[in-house]
Amino acid sequence: MKALTIAATNLRRLLRWRASIFFVVILPMLLILLLGASFGGAFTPVVGVTGGGDGPLARELVASVDRADDVDVERFASADSLTRSVERGRIQAGLIVPEGYDATLRAGGTARLRYLARLDGVGQELRSTVQSAVATQAATIRAARFAQREGVGTFDQTFPLATASAGLVPGIDVETTSADPAAEDAAGRFDEGASSQLLLFVFLNSLSGAAALIETRKLGVSRRMLSTPTPIRSVLLGEGLGRYAIALFQGLVIMVGSLIMFGVRWGDPLGAAAVLILFCAVGCGAGMLMGALFRNAQQAGAVSLLAGLGLAAIGGSMVPLEVFPDAMRTVAHVTPHAWGNDAFAALVASGGGLGDVVTELAVLAAFAAALIALATWRLRRALIG
Repeated sequence: MKALTIAATNLRRLLRWRASIFFVVILPMLLILLLGASFGGAFTPVVGVTGGGDGPLARELVASVDRADDVDVERFASADSLTRSVERGRIQAGLIVPEGYDATLRAGGTARLRYLARLDGVGQELRSTVQSAVATQAATIRAARFAQREGVGTFDQTFPLATASAGLVPGIDVETTSADPAAEDAAGRFDEGASSQLLLFVFLNSLSGAAALIETRKLGVSRRMLSTPTPIRSVLLGEGLGRYAIALFQGLVIMVGSLIMFGVRWGDPLGAAAVLILFCAVGCGAGMLMGALFRNAQQAGAVSLLAGLGLAAIGGSMVPLEVFPDAMRTVAHVTPHAWGNDAFAALVASGGGLGDVVTELAVLAAFAAALIALATWRLRRALIG
């Protein structure tokens, strides 16, 4: 009961601070609006490709997919790395071309392609694009084999003729229009910005809350509590719950506010709630640790701002992880923000559920456990030392 009282007092102190209305409510909503207006709707789906060797048939198949409107193709070194990228939502679909693709087709055999995608709208749309490219090449190969059987020449001789003949066949132009293009373009444009800003502000404001903990120590409030029949564990639990309440309040403000104001879709409710709960625990541990390490609010404020913005930038909460080079993307995952962004990408962009973010949740739980354990030990020493 005493721990809850301490936690409630910490939350009330935040709400009484008039500037908190700006930093906790107005600024996050403003940044979500600006990000959505600037970058929303600029998303181009990516199809990852691996295998196939360096034969002309495999190259032409990949080039055909790449020529499709509003689709980018990215090469991967192995099927495992391609599969992981699809599972984590970094790319939207994958195409695995079997080794010996050209040799199999030249010999009259059947080459089996593997298509990977999440069960969402983008994955199904890209499947149609890949199927169209495969069907076009399959028709040309069938024509070349027919000419080969008729004695026109070898496959290598008939395939260029079949390709040239296919180019002479008139195509069908399909034009799609929307009854409300503005509404279609606006759908989902704020989603990515909202999730990245949630992680940034939950962590940043959790670190900023260290100043209140330092003030409590400097004024001797904690020592006076310990002079009463209040055990040290109740004080530690109360301070921890207070930091957690602040982080959770910030997260709920962004989630509910962005949902009401911008129609942000947070994906599977259980998955989104799990990510929020665990990331708030990470912020709680980091805030407690800062409050236990520093002696004055000025030191804590400077380091909190640097750490909060720096880790957010490295972890993809300012620039999407997709634009990072591979080496930098690996480095980014030393931060909890990168795992949180991966989780929200799987939930929001790829339509995944709780089971699709188990790895990300486990890593966030490990971050939270380590930070809270270290912060509790250090704060205990600061209070009774």
